Amino acid sequence: MGLPFALDHINLWMLRDERDGVVGWSAVDCGIDNPLTRQQWQAVLDKHLQGAPLWRVIVTHMHPDHLGLGHWLCDQWKAELWISFTDYQAAQLATMHLDSFGGEGAAFFFQSHGLHDPASLDQVRARSTYYADMVPKVPSHFHRLQDGQKLLIDGRTWQCISGYGHAPEHMALYQADQGLLISGDMVLPRISTNVSVYDTEPQADNLRLFLDSIDKFKPLPADTLTLPSHGKPFVGLHERIAQLHEHHRDRLEAVQQACSEKPCCAHDVLPVLFNRPLDLHQTTFAMGEAVAHLHCLWHAGRLKRLQDANGVWRFTSAATSRL
Repeated sequence: MGLPFALDHINLWMLRDERDGVVGWSAVDCGIDNPLTRQQWQAVLDKHLQGAPLWRVIVTHMHPDHLGLGHWLCDQWKAELWISFTDYQAAQLATMHLDSFGGEGAAFFFQSHGLHDPASLDQVRARSTYYADMVPKVPSHFHRLQDGQKLLIDGRTWQCISGYGHAPEHMALYQADQGLLISGDMVLPRISTNVSVYDTEPQADNLRLFLDSIDKFKPLPADTLTLPSHGKPFVGLHERIAQLHEHHRDRLEAVQQACSEKPCCAHDVLPVLFNRPLDLHQTTFAMGEAVAHLHCLWHAGRLKRLQDANGVWRFTSAATSRL
């Protein structure tokens, strides 16, 4: 289904789910709430479900492209929402709190990491309803997903595998008999998952959480068919995990090298991490990623963090920590 971003699609999954002799369906993820997504969903419901019940909506995590239309699907079909407790609570707060993923708090956070362009900061402040615009409502009831939990769907067992760093408590789903992994955003075939630090948890080490989390998929068989949220299904899970580790290891080395030459803030290392022009939407994600890489090195003791006279956090190697 379509997304109005540079990453212009999300893959959603429908699982046949017979209950007490009645054939129905379980959906995995929802898309954002906008007229196009509702139209696309309605076409799926009319063409493929043909009146068969939608029993439940399983959401891998709380980001808008995964949860946004969940309230509409649950209301339309009296379906159950299944999501981790942490992501359910985070979504509720983000929907009700106008400064989630934008607004004054986000602008101050980005400014403290070196983003000083007035026009960009004004646009960040103006995005105070960024999350709620795409997730206007969260269902009032849910079923909790937990790490290691087993879901019975159409007589087959799916195991929940938790992941951290990209979202508060992401849940991937693994079906051993068929060798299928619905990876959500934790493992994507061609791009690296966005791993950011946000103003709500300004000292987080989300990149380390993410790298530790993807290693939880290593015990799965090498020929597992991975169904990602973005990009095409693929075989080669172990190789992809190794590539992601190598990618971030290279980026961390490049960031550390830059900080050894002069004290750097997150905005300074954007050209180190990204070799292409960035629009505002991409810049906010890129700033979050830059902070995540700097924090990974800082928490590991490879960099020191100091605040300069302008209130900007700058990072430098432990051997040259004076600004």
